[in-house]
Amino acid sequence: MAYKISDECIACGSCAAECPVSAISEGDGKYVIDPEVCIDCGTCESTCPVGAPKAE
Repeated sequence: MAYKISDECIACGSCAAECPVSAISEGDGKYVIDPEVCIDCGTCESTCPVGAPKAE
C-alpha cells in the first residue's frame, strides 16, 4: 500500500530528497508519490515537517 501526500504539503521537497526509490516528484502546488514505485517504507512521513505523507 503506497503513501499519498495530502493538501497540507508545503512543497519543501524534504520528502523527495529522502525517498530511497525516487518515487516522489514535484506536482502542481504540492509533491506527489508514484504508487507504482513507492515501497511503503515511511521515510517520507518521518521526514516531512508538516506530516503531509500518509499511508493509504
